[in-house]
Amino acid sequence: MITIDTLNQVASEEFVEQLGGIYEHSPWIAESVIGQRPFADFDALQMAMQAVVEQSSPQAQLTLLKAHPEFAGKAATRGELTEASNREQGSLSLNNLPPEQHAHMQRLNSQFMDKFGFPGIVAVRKQKSVDDIFALLERRLNNDADTEREAALTQVHLIAECRLQDLIKTD
Repeated sequence: MITIDTLNQVASEEFVEQLGGIYEHSPWIAESVIGQRPFADFDALQMAMQAVVEQSSPQAQLTLLKAHPEFAGKAATRGELTEASNREQGSLSLNNLPPEQHAHMQRLNSQFMDKFGFPGIVAVRKQKSVDDIFALLERRLNNDADTEREAALTQVHLIAECRLQDLIKTD
Protein backbone atom coordinates (compact mmCIF):
# COMPACT_ATOMS: atom_id res chain seq x y z
CA MET A 1 0.00 0.00 0.00
CA ILE A 2 1.05 3.57 -0.59
CA THR A 3 -0.04 6.86 0.93
CA ILE A 4 -1.43 9.87 -0.90
CA ASP A 5 1.55 11.88 0.38
CA THR A 6 3.95 9.41 -1.22
CA LEU A 7 1.98 9.41 -4.51
CA ASN A 8 2.11 13.19 -4.51
CA GLN A 9 5.91 13.08 -4.31
CA VAL A 10 6.97 10.18 -6.54
CA ALA A 11 8.34 10.70 -10.03
CA SER A 12 5.76 10.74 -12.82
CA GLU A 13 6.86 7.31 -14.04
CA GLU A 14 6.34 5.79 -10.59
CA PHE A 15 2.96 7.51 -10.28
CA VAL A 16 1.80 5.93 -13.55
CA GLU A 17 3.32 2.58 -12.58
CA GLN A 18 1.34 2.61 -9.32
CA LEU A 19 -1.96 3.89 -10.78
CA GLY A 20 -1.82 2.78 -14.41
CA GLY A 21 -3.93 -0.33 -13.81
CA ILE A 22 -6.64 1.29 -11.72
CA TYR A 23 -8.63 1.65 -14.93
CA GLU A 24 -8.16 -1.57 -16.94
CA HIS A 25 -5.31 -1.32 -19.46
CA SER A 26 -5.67 2.49 -19.42
CA PRO A 27 -2.57 4.17 -17.96
CA TRP A 28 -3.54 7.31 -19.89
CA ILE A 29 -5.97 8.10 -17.08
CA ALA A 30 -3.22 8.13 -14.46
CA GLU A 31 -1.01 10.12 -16.86
CA SER A 32 -3.79 12.67 -17.25
CA VAL A 33 -3.96 13.48 -13.53
CA ILE A 34 -0.24 13.78 -12.77
CA GLY A 35 -0.35 17.55 -13.26
CA GLN A 36 -3.12 17.89 -10.69
CA ARG A 37 -0.89 16.84 -7.81
CA PRO A 38 -0.84 17.27 -4.90
CA PHE A 39 -4.07 15.45 -4.10
CA ALA A 40 -5.53 16.30 -0.71
CA ASP A 41 -6.79 12.79 -0.09
CA PHE A 42 -8.11 9.55 -1.54
CA ASP A 43 -11.38 11.16 -2.63
CA ALA A 44 -9.61 13.95 -4.51
CA LEU A 45 -7.51 11.44 -6.47
CA GLN A 46 -10.50 9.22 -7.19
CA MET A 47 -12.61 12.17 -8.37
CA ALA A 48 -9.78 13.47 -10.57
CA MET A 49 -9.38 10.11 -12.29
CA GLN A 50 -13.13 9.73 -12.73
CA ALA A 51 -13.36 13.23 -14.20
CA VAL A 52 -10.74 12.32 -16.82
CA VAL A 53 -12.94 9.44 -17.97
CA GLU A 54 -16.14 11.47 -17.88
CA GLN A 55 -14.56 14.32 -19.86
CA SER A 56 -12.89 12.08 -22.42
CA SER A 57 -14.27 11.58 -25.90
CA PRO A 58 -16.91 8.96 -26.60
CA GLN A 59 -14.26 7.03 -28.57
CA ALA A 60 -11.84 7.06 -25.61
CA GLN A 61 -14.64 5.88 -23.32
CA LEU A 62 -15.49 3.08 -25.73
CA THR A 63 -11.83 2.06 -25.86
CA LEU A 64 -11.82 1.94 -22.05
CA LEU A 65 -14.94 -0.24 -22.01
CA LYS A 66 -13.46 -2.57 -24.62
CA ALA A 67 -10.31 -2.92 -22.48
CA HIS A 68 -12.31 -4.87 -19.90
CA PRO A 69 -12.28 -8.65 -20.21
CA GLU A 70 -15.36 -10.78 -20.60
CA PHE A 71 -16.35 -12.81 -17.56
CA ALA A 72 -14.93 -16.33 -17.81
CA GLY A 73 -13.91 -15.43 -21.35
CA LYS A 74 -11.00 -16.26 -23.61
CA ALA A 75 -8.53 -14.03 -21.76
CA ALA A 76 -9.36 -15.83 -18.50
CA THR A 77 -9.05 -19.24 -20.15
CA ARG A 78 -5.65 -18.31 -21.59
CA GLY A 79 -4.45 -16.84 -18.28
CA GLU A 80 -4.21 -13.34 -19.79
CA LEU A 81 -6.24 -11.38 -17.23
CA THR A 82 -4.53 -8.61 -15.34
CA GLU A 83 -3.73 -9.51 -11.76
CA ALA A 84 -6.56 -7.25 -10.56
CA SER A 85 -9.13 -8.73 -12.97
CA ASN A 86 -8.06 -12.26 -12.10
CA ARG A 87 -8.46 -11.51 -8.38
CA GLU A 88 -11.85 -9.84 -8.94
CA GLN A 89 -13.26 -12.59 -11.14
CA GLY A 90 -11.81 -15.19 -8.79
CA SER A 91 -13.53 -13.63 -5.78
CA LEU A 92 -16.82 -15.16 -6.98
CA SER A 93 -15.17 -18.11 -8.77
CA LEU A 94 -16.12 -16.72 -12.19
CA ASN A 95 -12.95 -18.34 -13.50
CA ASN A 96 -14.21 -21.75 -12.36
CA LEU A 97 -17.94 -21.84 -13.10
CA PRO A 98 -19.84 -25.12 -13.38
CA PRO A 99 -20.57 -26.01 -17.04
CA GLU A 100 -24.17 -24.74 -17.05
CA GLN A 101 -23.25 -21.38 -15.51
CA HIS A 102 -20.22 -21.09 -17.78
CA ALA A 103 -22.42 -21.62 -20.85
CA HIS A 104 -24.89 -19.02 -19.54
CA MET A 105 -22.05 -16.52 -19.00
CA GLN A 106 -20.74 -17.16 -22.52
CA ARG A 107 -24.21 -16.44 -23.94
CA LEU A 108 -24.36 -13.18 -21.97
CA ASN A 109 -20.87 -12.26 -23.16
CA SER A 110 -21.91 -12.81 -26.78
CA GLN A 111 -25.13 -10.87 -26.37
CA PHE A 112 -23.32 -7.88 -24.87
CA MET A 113 -20.66 -7.83 -27.58
CA ASP A 114 -23.26 -8.20 -30.34
CA LYS A 115 -25.57 -5.51 -28.98
CA PHE A 116 -23.15 -2.96 -27.49
CA GLY A 117 -19.69 -3.73 -28.91
CA PHE A 118 -18.13 -4.11 -25.47
CA PRO A 119 -18.36 -6.69 -22.69
CA GLY A 120 -20.86 -6.68 -19.89
CA ILE A 121 -19.01 -4.88 -17.11
CA VAL A 122 -19.85 -5.38 -13.47
CA ALA A 123 -17.91 -4.41 -10.34
CA VAL A 124 -17.75 -8.00 -9.13
CA ARG A 125 -16.62 -7.06 -5.65
CA LYS A 126 -19.83 -5.07 -5.17
CA GLN A 127 -21.95 -8.18 -5.90
CA LYS A 128 -22.81 -11.01 -3.53
CA SER A 129 -23.06 -13.92 -5.96
CA VAL A 130 -22.76 -15.13 -9.53
CA ASP A 131 -26.56 -15.12 -9.69
CA ASP A 132 -26.52 -11.39 -8.83
CA ILE A 133 -24.16 -10.80 -11.75
CA PHE A 134 -26.36 -12.83 -14.08
CA ALA A 135 -29.46 -10.88 -13.01
CA LEU A 136 -27.73 -7.52 -13.42
CA LEU A 137 -26.37 -8.37 -16.87
CA GLU A 138 -29.72 -9.78 -18.02
CA ARG A 139 -31.49 -6.57 -16.94
CA ARG A 140 -28.90 -4.40 -18.63
CA LEU A 141 -29.29 -6.25 -21.93
CA ASN A 142 -32.60 -4.36 -22.18
CA ASN A 143 -30.76 -1.03 -22.15
CA ASP A 144 -30.34 1.11 -25.23
CA ALA A 145 -26.75 1.87 -26.27
CA ASP A 146 -26.46 5.21 -24.44
CA THR A 147 -27.97 3.89 -21.23
CA GLU A 148 -25.68 0.87 -21.27
CA ARG A 149 -22.60 2.99 -21.92
CA GLU A 150 -23.46 5.02 -18.81
CA ALA A 151 -24.19 1.89 -16.78
CA ALA A 152 -20.90 0.33 -17.88
CA LEU A 153 -18.95 3.50 -17.05
CA THR A 154 -20.55 3.56 -13.60
CA GLN A 155 -19.36 -0.01 -13.05
CA VAL A 156 -15.88 0.90 -14.34
CA HIS A 157 -15.69 3.68 -11.75
CA LEU A 158 -16.76 1.26 -9.00
CA ILE A 159 -14.04 -1.17 -10.09
CA ALA A 160 -11.50 1.67 -10.02
CA GLU A 161 -12.66 2.68 -6.54
CA CYS A 162 -12.11 -0.87 -5.25
CA ARG A 163 -8.68 -1.02 -6.85
CA LEU A 164 -7.70 2.34 -5.39
CA GLN A 165 -8.86 1.18 -1.96
CA ASP A 166 -6.53 -1.82 -2.33
CA LEU A 167 -3.61 0.46 -3.19
CA ILE A 168 -4.00 3.63 -1.13
CA LYS A 169 -3.36 3.55 2.59
CA THR A 170 -5.93 5.71 4.36
CA ASP A 171 -5.92 6.19 8.11
